[in-house]
Amino acid sequence: MADEEEKETPLILQLQRTSSPLPFEIQPIGVAHFIAGVIGSGVLSLAWSLAQLGWIAGPLAILVVAFFSLVSAFLITNIHTTYSNPSLTPTTNRSFLQAVHTILGYKNGFICGCLVYFSLFKTGVVYVITAAICMRAIRQSNCYHQQGHEAACEYDNRYFMLVFGIAQIVASQIPNIFHTKWLSIIAAIMSFTYSSIGIGLGLAQVVGQGTIKGSIHGVSTANPTQKAWLVAQAIGDIAFSLNFSLILLEIQSTLKSPPSQKETMKTTSTIAVCITTAFYICCGASGYAAFGDMTPGNLLTGFGFYEPYWLVDFGNACIVVHLVGGYQIYSQTLFGIVERWYVVKFPESVFVESFKVWLLAFDFRVNLLRLCFRSAYVVSTMGVAMLFPYFNEVLAFSGSIIYWPLTIYFPVEMYFVHKRIVPWTGKWIVLRMYSIFSFIVTIFVLVGSLEGLIAKRFGS
Repeated sequence: MADEEEKETPLILQLQRTSSPLPFEIQPIGVAHFIAGVIGSGVLSLAWSLAQLGWIAGPLAILVVAFFSLVSAFLITNIHTTYSNPSLTPTTNRSFLQAVHTILGYKNGFICGCLVYFSLFKTGVVYVITAAICMRAIRQSNCYHQQGHEAACEYDNRYFMLVFGIAQIVASQIPNIFHTKWLSIIAAIMSFTYSSIGIGLGLAQVVGQGTIKGSIHGVSTANPTQKAWLVAQAIGDIAFSLNFSLILLEIQSTLKSPPSQKETMKTTSTIAVCITTAFYICCGASGYAAFGDMTPGNLLTGFGFYEPYWLVDFGNACIVVHLVGGYQIYSQTLFGIVERWYVVKFPESVFVESFKVWLLAFDFRVNLLRLCFRSAYVVSTMGVAMLFPYFNEVLAFSGSIIYWPLTIYFPVEMYFVHKRIVPWTGKWIVLRMYSIFSFIVTIFVLVGSLEGLIAKRFGS
């Protein structure tokens, strides 16, 4: 029964239940999984973001986005358990999408579902782009070390995307996310490793040059319009790096009680967001202080650092390992949703059946639906990545599309309904202004990121 209950739970990240709560309602495993789910390759773009915003607006933007995300986290924790009228039967919302369906109804659930699936797909695309850039950077780093920093060490990203895609086609044949628990542990270790390398190299550069670069106003541009677009892209990168609403209820479902999961999750969210934000500011600030206006889009792949080349290689290798696991952690959710739907819709289909295949001295169970759909999905993320292989611009666009609806709008609306907040009361006005302000900023970021993406794609 326990196994059946586990398989029915639609988790984005499969998290282990903690054995016992600690004082002050802190559960370290919950904090660790939260941080592992948030800290990703986007952290290495924050130095570039600070370079566009400057020494005051840059850290302030990270703090504001983190604060907004924490407010929404507090709102989301309140709707983990809801009651349906008139029977007042308790319903446990084990995922963000389930909560939207339960509280806001089918139409909102459908829109949210589309955004969730888009979010999962764009994460796959971003991971393909980032992994390819990192693999290329490893080859470039060795080339520069052997032939000098001025050597023509340029390579096509598409080859490395193909290599990463082949690896993901193989890895995607893992039956489901419950067989990938170890991936989250590896991903967490790799996240802290490559982020720490980025911070360390930046600080070493500052100490070596004896000065802190950068300015209050950030990178200078030829005209105000160009500056506005760069600012929008920078805010989009920050939003992408601090978007974690989809995993909150799933983490909350794994927390041990008593004390109540809601209070424990609020403490967990606060601690994790504070740690993550401090880490982000350190990473962004160290990179900007080292390079100033010349800060690369990605600290480890933009070749602000050439030496020690082996450390740069190791950092990029850690990113690739993290992304191999991270791609599966997020994609397995979408695989499970589609495959469960297909089995219910077409139970007699030949694609539902599994076949035994012998390869060398081993035999494997191959499911045609899993093989065909998952391979096609991986190929589609590779195709989009090859079409738009632009790290910072894709990050900004991805962050602008999903941040407001998933992090701000749906949590606020669910809170209104769940808590029966009366319109035009103080709390209603504050939260409505919070949502409207976030929407306006999101539109600005979306326009700026689109401009950057189009300019990169068509060379205008």
